Amino acid sequence: MNKCYIEIHSSNKAKNDIDILMNRAGYRNIGSSKKPSGKIGKFFVKLGIILKIPFCLHKNEVLLIQYPFKKYYTYLCRVAHFRKCKVVTLIHDLGSFRRQKLTVPQEIKKLSHSDYIIVHNPSMKRWLEEQGCKVPMGCLEIFDYLSETKAIDYCPVTSVPQVIYAGGLGPRKNAFLYQLDDHISSYELNVYGKGLDEKVAQNWKHIIYKGFIPSDELISTNRGHFGLVWDGDSISACDGNWGEYLQYNNPHKTSFYIRCHLPVIIWNKAALAPFVRENKIGICVDSLEELNQRFNSMKEEEYAEIRQNIIAMSNRLSEGYYFYKAMQAACEKIQERK
Repeated sequence: MNKCYIEIHSSNKAKNDIDILMNRAGYRNIGSSKKPSGKIGKFFVKLGIILKIPFCLHKNEVLLIQYPFKKYYTYLCRVAHFRKCKVVTLIHDLGSFRRQKLTVPQEIKKLSHSDYIIVHNPSMKRWLEEQGCKVPMGCLEIFDYLSETKAIDYCPVTSVPQVIYAGGLGPRKNAFLYQLDDHISSYELNVYGKGLDEKVAQNWKHIIYKGFIPSDELISTNRGHFGLVWDGDSISACDGNWGEYLQYNNPHKTSFYIRCHLPVIIWNKAALAPFVRENKIGICVDSLEELNQRFNSMKEEEYAEIRQNIIAMSNRLSEGYYFYKAMQAACEKIQERK
């Protein structure tokens, strides 16, 4: 079954990695191989792609579309079906959920133009089904993460475990971060990123601001022991729009920590928590207040086992294992339904 895709030159790391993986696997690129510069350049490149696609698709091909694809998604699905092709949609983000750019019925209607949908995890699949989505779906499980950079092989736990938190640090998405310092006693939290309220941070005792470091550099230089996946307004649970979304999505940050060889700390109710438990690649907690006790009781052998599991998982993510597995399942399902 021949496959094609539309290279989009996104600023989104996860989308670009999928483009690279499709190219490596020999999928035919019907988009543009040249990266446009500036807003006007991007507009004309995208316009050119949209206009030429009806003439580029071959009968019986499978077209993979990374979602959201802004205003052209429905058009692309209709053109593909007109050309007797099948559409597989890989979801990166649901516009109706966190950002609320669409209503839920609008999003379900859009996604219903696809022949198969690759969702993040069983929780997202269940939610879409509950909202009325009838399209066959399969789970990605976790996002792959491509990087040529080599992570540190092993960083033994000394007297004070080092936890890494990387990403946007503004209070809007990370209000919990500004409450956490008083609840830390047995570890240090090293935070990397932009947007920190440094007036508040200067009074922290256990949280250390490391500034912004590019992802590849952080992979090769960090000497942490765990990576924290947490969003929202509270240290007791992931709440608010950002925190609640963790119950349905796969944060790309999780894949980044795994490529850093960092075992993951994640909320017990997060959609990725079952994956973390089943693969023994981290610890799941109901509240960040649990961490002091968890670190005090953790033995060196237990951490070493988790770390070895993380390294094996990191190797899989670097090869595109989960994308290729999900795409194979999609094509098999489409073949069955012919």
